[in-house]
Formats: sequence, C-alpha cells, structure tokens
Amino acid sequence: MDKKSELLTRFKRYVAISTQSNPKAGVVPSNPAERDLAELLAKELAELGLVDIEISEHAVLTSKLPSNLPAGQTAPAVGWMVHMDTVDVGLSPVIHPQVVENYQGGDILQNEAENIWIRVKEHPEIERYKGDDIVISDGTSVLGADDKSAIANVMTALAILKEENRPHGDIYICFVPDEELGEQGARKLDLAKFPVDYAYTIDCCELGEVVWETFNAGNAKLTVKGIPAHPMSSKGVLVNPILVVHDFIAMLDRGETPEYTENREGFIVLKTLQANPSQAVLTMKIRDHNKALYEAKKAKLVAAAEYLRVRHPRAVIDIELSDSYANIADSIRDDNREGIDRLYRALEAVGVEAKTTAMRGGTDGSYLSVKGVLTPNYFTGAHNFHSRAEFLPMNSWVKSLEVTLELMTAKA
Repeated sequence: MDKKSELLTRFKRYVAISTQSNPKAGVVPSNPAERDLAELLAKELAELGLVDIEISEHAVLTSKLPSNLPAGQTAPAVGWMVHMDTVDVGLSPVIHPQVVENYQGGDILQNEAENIWIRVKEHPEIERYKGDDIVISDGTSVLGADDKSAIANVMTALAILKEENRPHGDIYICFVPDEELGEQGARKLDLAKFPVDYAYTIDCCELGEVVWETFNAGNAKLTVKGIPAHPMSSKGVLVNPILVVHDFIAMLDRGETPEYTENREGFIVLKTLQANPSQAVLTMKIRDHNKALYEAKKAKLVAAAEYLRVRHPRAVIDIELSDSYANIADSIRDDNREGIDRLYRALEAVGVEAKTTAMRGGTDGSYLSVKGVLTPNYFTGAHNFHSRAEFLPMNSWVKSLEVTLELMTAKA
C-alpha cells in the first residue's frame, strides 16, 4: 500500500464532509454533518473487519477490532479516540485541500483569486520542509488536519493491519464530535464501549511531539446587574454595569494573559463581553498546568467579585465558575504509565526523535485520563492549527502513521 496516497485519498474524502462545530448549537453533535461522517466511517470500519460498531444518539462512533493473536498469547487492549469536527474561527466551513509537490522554499500561494499566501516571514517553520509534499487549504478555510489527518491516519493503519495480517490485540476505535467545543463528544462516550488498558489521541502538532501534560481548564462568568437611569437625573441613582465590569478587569494581571505567557505559564483570558444599561456579562477562560496555581486563579476571580460587591453595593454581582478539563499528568501513576512508555518506544522504533511538550490546551485525552483511561497524545505532523495557514508535510504525516502502526502491532 502506498502510504502517502492512501492517507491523502482518505483525508480528501473526510474533509469533503463539512463538520465545523457550532458553539451556538447547544446540542451534541453541534453539526448534523458530524453524524454523516460517523456513518461513512462506520461503513468503512465494517469493511475493514471491525465489530461492535455503534453510533450513539450523540454521534459517538465506537468499534472494536478483535485480537488475532494465537490462543494463549495476550496483549493490552489499546484504544484511539479521534475527533470528527473542525474548528470555527470565522472562516469558511468548506475545505478545499491542495498539495504543493516538492516544495522548494519561499512563500506559498494558496489562492490566486483572493491573493492569499503562506508567507515565510510569518511562518518561517515551513522552510524546514523543502523537498517534501505539503498539504494546504485554499486559504478560505482551515485545512482540517485538526483532526481529519488523524482520522485518515487511524483508518489507513487499520487497512494496513488487514492487508499485511499483522498480529494485534484487541483494538478499540472511537470517533467523537465536538472536541473543539470543550471535549463535548468525549463526555458523551459510554466508557463501557471503550474497555481499554490505555488509549491515544493524535491531535497536534509537528513531527515527534508527545503530550502527556495539558492545562487544567475552566470557565468563569461574571454577571453584573446595574441600575439604569436617564443621564439628566443619574446622580446617586445610576449604577453603570459596564463600569463595574471595567473595575473588575482592572484588578486582573495583564501579565497573566495569553499574549504575555508561554510554556507552562498559565493565564486568564477575557473571552466575551455583552452589555447594555441594565446588565453586563463577562466570560473568561482559566488555564494552568499546575493544579494549585489553577485553583489560585479561580480564587482570585472570586475575590475580585467580592471586592466589587463592596465597592458597588447597589449592583447585583454574581460569578460562576466551572471546570472544563484537567491535566493528563495528574492522572499518571506508576501502575498505569505503560501507554506513555510504549509511545516513546514506538517513536524510537520508527526513527522519530521525541519532543515532549506541555500542551497549552487540552485534548479528548484530558477528559479520558480523569475518567481512568490514561490517554497521551502524539503528533499529526501539521502546523498552524486553527488558522488559514495550517499546513501538513506529508513525510511527517507518514511518520505519524508509522507510530500508529507500531502501537497497534502486538510484539512477541
């Protein structure tokens, strides 16, 4: 099987189904087309010999490839969870992938009619891939390598297992919707249908990246109800909710925002502000790898709201906090880290240098790990997720596939 050709053919088939998640939908799946993709994948899984194929009411697709090992030989039950949605960043939901063959360096023209380019000045990392074939979008959308390159990866690996009759233990495959909306699809998984010893996600980023440390993540919403009044008779009466929220924002540390932080530094980001003369609502995201620092950030927001109540006693001020996902690293124990150790061995076996990264974000594995299924993440090979400049070097993609095959293949 030509790995590059198979990966690309499958990828084009999967991105042709527009599965951009919708943060306003309020349901899972947030886009009905995610179910369409699940149905296509279910058919392909059946053709590859998988069993127990089910699509839940929330478009969560679960399946199993039964072990082909001889009697008496065992292997860990291993799973893969991959998300079917692409992100909404205000670009077109329709993806038109194209391939720059034998890239020789310099800027890449994505769309002549719209004069859209990937500029080396803005993305110098692309010149590391001279001589490679590079998959890009036409610049009107994201590429969708996040995470349909991973879907193609897993499906191609299963096809190779079948074609080559490679030995393997029980393998469980789960495709989920709405990862981009805070792992909403993973939260709808019936874990009884995913009875693995450990699992993997394939979700970001460049060649060799291994992630078993993610943010602790939460959300905050500050609601301020003021007292409206006409300007001509406002003295001593008016309580402007916008100014109350302004006082709240002024208490936050500008040094703890995404634009001033990196690596393992956490942050609080202001997400949305909706206001009128009667009410203002501010939403925020809270992130930190360190659980104690994460909790301290939440406490800081609560304390700021308490101070607002003192400063503005006639305003009605409420703050709501919620947790979204947790750091995978906090779920690692001596008795469950085999999946991580095996991942490093797989990279070594296929000749890829591991680049262990603390992800400034989360994966579906963040949720699974908290639920008792330790789920590290490894690279797709792509760069610039959530961007019109997203690109995927084919050689890195093939290496990601080889890691998947190594992890799926049982060793004597």
